Order: sequence, then C-alpha cells, then structure tokens
Amino acid sequence: MQPQGLTAQEVLKRRANGQGNNAKLPTSRSYWQIFRENLLTFINFVFFTLSLLMFALKRYGDAFLVVVIISTGVIISIVQEIWAKRKLDEIALLSRPKATVIRDGQAQDITPEEIVLGDLIVLEAGDQILVDGHMVGEGRVEVDESLLTGESDLVPKNHGDEVFSGSNCVSGSAYFEATKVGSDTVAYKLVTGARTFRQVYTPLQQEINLIIRALLLLACFLLLLVAISYFSRSYSFGDIVQHAAVVAGIVPTGLLIAITLAYGTAAVRMLSEDILIQQTNAVESLSNVDVLCLDKTGTLTTNQINLQTTYPIGISDQELRQHLGNYAVTTNSPNRTIEALQTSCHGKYLNITAEVPFSSARKWSAIVHDVTYVLGAPEMMAKCVTFTPEMAAQIEAGLHQGLRVLLFAQTSDTHWHQVDDPNHLCLPKLEPLGILHFSDQLRTNVAETLAEFTRAGIELKVISGDNPDTVAALAKQAGFGDVGVVSGLELSEKNGLDFAQAAATASIFGRITPDQKAELVKALRTQDKYVAMIGDGVNDVLSLKQSNLGIAMESGSKATRAVADIILLNDSFSALPRAFIEGQRIRNGIRDSLALFLVRVTTVTLLIFAIAMVTESFPLINKHSALLALFGVGLPTGVFPLWAKPGKQRHKTSVVQSLLHFTIPASITMTLVSLFVYLLYLVKAVLELPGGDDITQIDYTLPRTALVTILILCHLVLLPFLKPPHDSCGGGEPYSGDWRYTIAAIVLTTGLMLILVIPPVRQFYELAALSLRDIGFLLLVALEWALILRLTWRMKFFDRFLGVDLLRR
Repeated sequence: MQPQGLTAQEVLKRRANGQGNNAKLPTSRSYWQIFRENLLTFINFVFFTLSLLMFALKRYGDAFLVVVIISTGVIISIVQEIWAKRKLDEIALLSRPKATVIRDGQAQDITPEEIVLGDLIVLEAGDQILVDGHMVGEGRVEVDESLLTGESDLVPKNHGDEVFSGSNCVSGSAYFEATKVGSDTVAYKLVTGARTFRQVYTPLQQEINLIIRALLLLACFLLLLVAISYFSRSYSFGDIVQHAAVVAGIVPTGLLIAITLAYGTAAVRMLSEDILIQQTNAVESLSNVDVLCLDKTGTLTTNQINLQTTYPIGISDQELRQHLGNYAVTTNSPNRTIEALQTSCHGKYLNITAEVPFSSARKWSAIVHDVTYVLGAPEMMAKCVTFTPEMAAQIEAGLHQGLRVLLFAQTSDTHWHQVDDPNHLCLPKLEPLGILHFSDQLRTNVAETLAEFTRAGIELKVISGDNPDTVAALAKQAGFGDVGVVSGLELSEKNGLDFAQAAATASIFGRITPDQKAELVKALRTQDKYVAMIGDGVNDVLSLKQSNLGIAMESGSKATRAVADIILLNDSFSALPRAFIEGQRIRNGIRDSLALFLVRVTTVTLLIFAIAMVTESFPLINKHSALLALFGVGLPTGVFPLWAKPGKQRHKTSVVQSLLHFTIPASITMTLVSLFVYLLYLVKAVLELPGGDDITQIDYTLPRTALVTILILCHLVLLPFLKPPHDSCGGGEPYSGDWRYTIAAIVLTTGLMLILVIPPVRQFYELAALSLRDIGFLLLVALEWALILRLTWRMKFFDRFLGVDLLRR
C-alpha cells in the first residue's frame, strides 16, 4: 500500500514554523574573502609601502610603475577567482542532489531545501541521505556511513533504525521520516566549514610556494642588509628605497598569477570538452597520472543491460520467465539487471516476508516468499549448487562472449536469513532454475580512446565486479591485447607482497568487491604510482577516495559524483584522453615559466652580493628591475602555458630538481658575464671622469644600462635553449622542434632595441643612451655566452662537479 506522507497544508505550516531544511552550506568564498586574500598579502604590503615612499620622494614614475605591476596581478587574480566562484556556485546549483518525498500519497522530486520536518522520503540504492531520520515501513537498506564514521563496512538499516545525513544508500529500498533538518542535522554540524571553499594546493603549487617562502626569507634578509647600509654607507634615503624595491622584486609573485591563469584556462578548455573540474588540484593530478583504473560497467560499456538468452533447468522457458518476472516486479532493490528482467519477463507482485538486497560484496540478492528466490553470480553461489557439465558449458560460453552470466535458483528454506550478523549471510542448498545471459554494449570509440591513453603513457587497469572471463573478453573487444587476469577469489588469498605484485602485473580484475577495489588502488599508490580511478556506482566510492584523482560519470550515482574530483558531463569518456594531455601540457608550461623565474631570481640575487662586494655599489634600480622582469620573464611566460606541448616526465622527481641541469649553469654563467659587463662599463665611467674628480661622483646610469641590457638579452637567448628548435640548440633541454620560442625571442629583442633607441621611453626607464657599437658589443657578448653555456650543458660540467645527474628528470 502506498504511504500517504504529509499533506500540502502540513508542508506549508511546517515551513512557516521554521521547520524547513533551509540551512545552506556555502559552496565557495565570499567576494570579500577573494578580495582580502588577493590584496591584503605581506608582499603586496611591502610593494605598496615602497610605492608610497617613492611618491613621497617625488619619484612618481617609480611609484606608478610599482602600483601598476602589483595592481595588474591582483586585478587579474581577483577577476579570475570571481569567475571561478560564480561558476562553482552555478555548478553547485545545477548538480545539487534531489530528494523523492511522498506527499498526499504521491511521489515528488524536490530540492533539499524543500524538505520539511516529518517528510516521508524515499531511499533507493545510490541516493544520498540529505537529512537525519528514522526508518519506517518494511523496507531494508544498507548504508555507507564512512563519510561520518571513517568505517567502510556497510550498515544495515531496518524499521526504526536511525539514518544520518552525509551517508549514502548502497543497496535496498525503503522509506524514512525526516526527524532533523537544516542546522540540526549531523552533516551540517560536521561539515559546516568542510564543504566551503578550501584552497587546496596541488603538488606543483606546494613546491612553488616553498620556493617563494624561501625567497621571501632571502628578501627579508637582504632588506635588513639594505636598512643597515643606510647607516653604514653614504646612501641617501631615496637610494635605500630603490634598493628595497629591487630586493622585494626577488620574490616572484607573478609566478602564482601565471599558475592561476594556466589552471583557469585549462579548466575552461576542459569544460568545453564536457569535463567538469570540481577540485583545483585536478589539473595537476591529470598531469601526473601513471595508472588509470576503469570500472567495466558504465565506463567501458554503456550500462544498457539486455537479457539476451535464458537457459531453463528442469522447467520450461515460459515457467523460468514467469519466475523471473515475479522476482523483478517484487524486489525492492532495482538496478539495471532488474530493469532488463522487467522489460523481458512479465510477472506478478509477491507478498514477501524478507529480502536481501544485492550488494557488490555478496554478488547476489534474494527474496523470501513461500520459497526463497536467489539471483547472483554463479561462482559466488557455487558452494550451494551442483553444476552439471551442461550448466558449466553454458556458463563458460557466455563468459567467453563477454556476456554477464547470472544464475537463478530457489530453495524451500525460508528461515536461512535469520542470523545475528546480516553482513555474513550464508546461502542454503539451492535448486538451479536457469542460467541467464545479459549483454552490455561497448561505448562508441572505446578502442580509440584506450589507444590514446596508451599513447599518453598511461597504464590501464580494468577493475570490475563481473566475472573475470567476461571482463577479459570485453577488454579484448575494446582493444586490450594479451593481459594478465586475476579474480577476486584469487586476490582474497593474497596479502602483502603477493597482493602488490598482482596489482602491478595484472591488467584485468574480475569479481572484485568494493573493499578489494579500494585495496588495489591503495597498493598501486604505495608503489609510487599516481592513480586515477573512474567509476559510476556506489560500489566505486571507496576506490575513488583512495585514488589520487577520482573521476565520475555524470550518469553515475549521486554519492560517486559527490566524492569525485572530475565529472565527465554527458558521460564523455572519449574526451578524457585529451584532458590528460591538457594536464601534461599545462604542467610543462608552468615548468618552463618556473625555469626562467629561477634563473632571474638566482642571477639578480648573486649580482646584488657580487657587485656589493666588488664595487660597494648596487646593480639595479627599481625601473631596471621591472624592465628585466617584463622582458626576461613576464612576457615570455605569459604564452608558455598556451604553447607548451604534452609529455610526461621521464623520471619521478620534483619540478625544481628536474630544472637543476638547466638553471644552475645558466644562472652562474649569466651572473659572471653580467658582472664582467657591469665592471667593464663601470671602469669606462671612471675613466671618463675629469681628472681629479671624486670617484664617489661616478654616474652609474651607463653601467646599469649595460647590465640590464645584457641580462635581458641573456634571458631571451635562453628561450631557444628552453625549447630547442634545432639540434644545435640542444643541451639544456630535449629537442622540441618548436620555432615559436625562438621567434618570440627575436620579437622581444627587437622591442628591447626600440626601448633603447626611443628617447622618451629610454628616459622613463632611466637608461643611458647606448651607441650602435655598444649594442653590437652586448649582442656579441650574449651570443658568446650562449655558446659557452651550450658547451657547459653538453659537457655536463656542473653535473660532474656536483656528482649527480642533473639531467635526470
């Protein structure tokens, strides 16, 4: 009999009394939080303070330049994050779970906010429990409360048992009455802050944050030395402010902006491919994936189950289909297999006294009427059924065709299920009634998709609850070659190293329980593999949590989508290889940007110490430092994420370690060449002093102009070495054949020349006029330095000196 639930008038009255489920959990940061976290930072405070001091000293150009550079980065970051916030709020609105309630005797789908106290809510497999309540009626479900308790065991729920928001229904069907809503629920109290925006840094961001913090400490140390120099040397207060601005520029704040924009660009591109990025670290995760674990049903296949053939045993086919129809109509645990039976077999509703819903751990389900009907995997029922050679042949034939094979049986024992622990039910002796063959269609272009994964360097593993022979047959149809096959029964007998060995060597895993699936993912991760897991069912939740990157199908269960980092909209499985390649491309672009940032920061820092020790002067002023940052790093790195090509690292090392072979020789040799040029022009400035003039009256404009020019030229020369367009440029990085970086270097060099020869621009940056002879000399020095650097890389001088292979990456 259909329960009645609340009436419409009761719902309105309870909502008016404040008994609605209207407590909202924020899904993202507020606008004020975004503004505060991007603007009110320590480094911004330092720069704005310096700009105020420059303004007070009437150095308006310097003050304006600092404000423009810092404000531009802050504005870009704020705009990008506000866009992300709005997108996140929109996604949360569109993808929020629905609830099915019974009102006025009719089932209605409503949003969580429309639930009121006392509502009768329908609970089926795959549903999220949105409010607290207690079970009513005769239904029985099994609930995953791991998000609340941390325990992965399924908890059976019967009439009168409490259910809690934040858990998920895994099997069965029942009703529960809402007893706590809104802020009174368990989930609200536990995750008031947990479901709001969390700035979770990716591994690459963590590494870069460590670099920035180290550089910040170095900048603080140098700022302290600058302050001391005000009292110990004859520097004016204006000079000290200039020095402080240059030192503050050591901290590469623009690098985080570049990373934010790169990840944002990737997320937008992936959205156009029907791939929704739910977690900020998903892009980074994509670039690191070594192993991709797939579930067969719903991933390789469309999960459109059809009953293909029935093989009756001891009864007619008509009688078998009548029993199957009765079973399908009566069961309270609907799934795709039951739907296929309902389509093909007609039956009548039975008054049952008990039901054991299907679970991925048991691989069978049962209903108790005058007799007990059991439907499940033949091998999981093997101890209770005697298989004849004909039955075994039919089972084997179906498995080798890639069909799902189930056994339908019965027993006259109607009390076998009455045990203390429902998680350890044991079937009695069964009488087989029929063998069923179900077909499941492979997804379109699945073979091409799997081939793209392989080309991207990603190892594939299929982990399924179906029979291993069925999974292996379908995998071969999808393009897998000769692969190792392991069953869940074999895995249950392994532990430790044997289990880890099976996880590493086999590619097909069948009859795997949810716990085993999670253990396989965990075993792969302990072998230093970066694991992505694709799933669609509630049985995949545990393994998604264990993986480095969880991917869910949009058509999958609500629980699966809730824990996934990425959701494939429209089940766009074929678009996923492009997402992996996009992740690799973004990571490589950021790596290239980091290389130039490290060279600039290291070279400028070494020059500050070197020139102070040799000449007791300071190498750059703020405008020169800004010009170097713009041409040497800012403009090139702006296009790196767009131009970068996919490709995995050859070895699992940190990004910084992979750059040592490139950055150490470049930084040290660039420092020496720049110091040589600075000293050469400093001597020239001294020699041009009129006889008897005080040496302290030296004009440092020309030496500093020569220094910033050679620094920019050397940075631009690095671009062809960073992405060698020809073998002759190889040594620092592998050959790429990409001429765009070289062309960019030529264009930027032309821009630098224009700045040097156009008087108003040159005067704004406080640069001295260089003759054509000077410019030609500096270009020649930069080219000679490039040849020396190339030789240093190819001879691996620093690698040998340090006793390590810096090229290993």
